[in-house]
Amino acid sequence: MNPLRRIDTWFRTHPVISDVLVACLLLLTFSSLSIGAAAPIGAPDVNGLPWVLLAFTISVGQLAPWAIRRWKPVLAAGLTVFFCLVQLLIGPELLPSIIIVPMMVHNLAVNAPRWASLAGIGTALAGAVLNGVKIAYFPRSFLDPSAALVENPDIYTTPTEQVVVASSFAVGAASIVLAAWAFGDLARTRRLAMEQLRDRARQLEVEAAQERELAAADERNHIAREMHDIVAHSLQVIITQADGGRYAGAQDPQVAVDTLGTVSETGRKALGEMRRLLGVLRGPEATEFHPQPGLVDLEDLVETIRLTGLDVDFAVEGEARRALPTGGELAAYRAVQESLTNTVRHGGPNATATVRLRWTGRGLEIEVQDNGRGAAASEATAGSRQGLVGLRERIGLFGGSVRSGPRQGGGFAVHATVPYQEI
Repeated sequence: MNPLRRIDTWFRTHPVISDVLVACLLLLTFSSLSIGAAAPIGAPDVNGLPWVLLAFTISVGQLAPWAIRRWKPVLAAGLTVFFCLVQLLIGPELLPSIIIVPMMVHNLAVNAPRWASLAGIGTALAGAVLNGVKIAYFPRSFLDPSAALVENPDIYTTPTEQVVVASSFAVGAASIVLAAWAFGDLARTRRLAMEQLRDRARQLEVEAAQERELAAADERNHIAREMHDIVAHSLQVIITQADGGRYAGAQDPQVAVDTLGTVSETGRKALGEMRRLLGVLRGPEATEFHPQPGLVDLEDLVETIRLTGLDVDFAVEGEARRALPTGGELAAYRAVQESLTNTVRHGGPNATATVRLRWTGRGLEIEVQDNGRGAAASEATAGSRQGLVGLRERIGLFGGSVRSGPRQGGGFAVHATVPYQEI
């Protein structure tokens, strides 16, 4: 790293120490200059000693507060103003340490509250005018032994000269103070803008983390729904076929063979869907892209369910006016799948189911009813109802709704709606 960059980094990371070092440097430099400027020329040293001590004290009082200018900017400015007032009342007209005034005004504009910044610039401008008046209209302090060596301490004899001197000093000092305040206020504005940018960046990081968490939770819910639909449906068909084939095989071996074929085909389909789902988790390179099931696959689904022994009446009424939203057909397919799977699982023997798809002016209405005994009739087949919860979540993503519950007179009904895609 560049040595200058290292020095700058050190000063930035150690602000208090750097301010103390700068204050010491100012004291060593400008205090000695103030002593030299205050020492009377041609006067005995013993008579000039009080004047020199006064100038040295004023210089130290003006410069030393710089050590706390960032820690206590208002206090530092107050101490400097106090010693400037002492100089104005009983001290020399000008001291080299007066350089601290524009420095302190700049510091107030950068680090102090707004009211302190405005008070600082107002006080400095007033001090510039008063110092000009002092130089032009008032004699030197009675403590200055060099005043006795001057034949006429009031060197500005005419009113015009006094006005010109007072105005020139006031304008020059005010210009320096105003420039220092302007640069300080600009630095303050830039600092506040940088702080706002840093706060905004931190806020964006927090929001991004929250969005990632929400997206991960939504993806987990999506995967859980897909897993439930695939596993619950496929395993229920396999279990039902296996149980039915075991009993029917004793009477007709061909039934057992057909049943095993259905079990094998169902298991193979479920395995393929599981592989595709897990491929999404592994990454794009492991994903096998296949079309998701839709409304055209409902007849195959119904035929698979019928192989379990459930009598299903399937019908479609009306025609679609517009397309369903992306993923809407999959949601409709899963609604029928979940409803029929629950009927196979909980309906009991001799249960029948009716599936009706109705295209209306608002979208697709799905109604699945059965006359089975339901899950509440048997603790052995009672489920967690997570499938229906996932179904409501899935349909809700597309602005639809799901109603489910026991039917009057026996059985269970599921009614779902999937609205058209908005144009």
